[in-house]
Amino acid sequence: MPQNVKGRRPYRSPRRVQQAADTRRAILESAKRLFERDGYAVTTMDSIAQDAGVSLKTVYLGFETKARLLRAVWDLALKGDDSDAPVAQRPWYVEILEEPDAERQVRLVARNSCIVKRRIGPMLRVIRDAAPRDAETRDLWELIQSDFYINQRTIVEVLDRKHALASGLDVARATDILWTLNHPDLWLLLVGQRGWTPEEFEQWFADTATAQLLRPRNGRRATP
Repeated sequence: MPQNVKGRRPYRSPRRVQQAADTRRAILESAKRLFERDGYAVTTMDSIAQDAGVSLKTVYLGFETKARLLRAVWDLALKGDDSDAPVAQRPWYVEILEEPDAERQVRLVARNSCIVKRRIGPMLRVIRDAAPRDAETRDLWELIQSDFYINQRTIVEVLDRKHALASGLDVARATDILWTLNHPDLWLLLVGQRGWTPEEFEQWFADTATAQLLRPRNGRRATP
């Protein structure tokens, strides 16, 4: 009499799972390297497959389209790992929100965001440059902008609850200021085009944001 296997979980080989993860990571790393070197338009799925040492079919099975592959490359660059946790749950972002001192909080924004921008800077340029000519890439760029604004507003709202915002500055205007100072385009301009070091950018960003956003301590406003 045949054994009833209803409800039994399918067997998953740990070795095959690891091989699949390794293959996916190899494709993502090749795509990132070629996108950054050659640009989005020039880079093909076939060239990515060759660089990764896998079949073209494997690339398509894993990502379906070049636009979805670009999105996966961006997610990995932004988060730094394969976890599905959004930015709002990342330790570096939570650290900012939970910092009790307002000035230290703003300076953590500068420090932690610059750490991330070192990792994502080249891909930001790829996505921004491709957006005007590719609808799916444009959607991704717009999503990056909207998510980024929401994250900055959340930080400002925490500052506002501390009554730390400068006199006459409301949440909307303060968010605009932080969003502008922390915007990826500004990083690409000053670090990418003007040759600022990441350390110089971080110091300028921290000093300027502190001076623009916060109530002065002891009656004196910090100068950037």
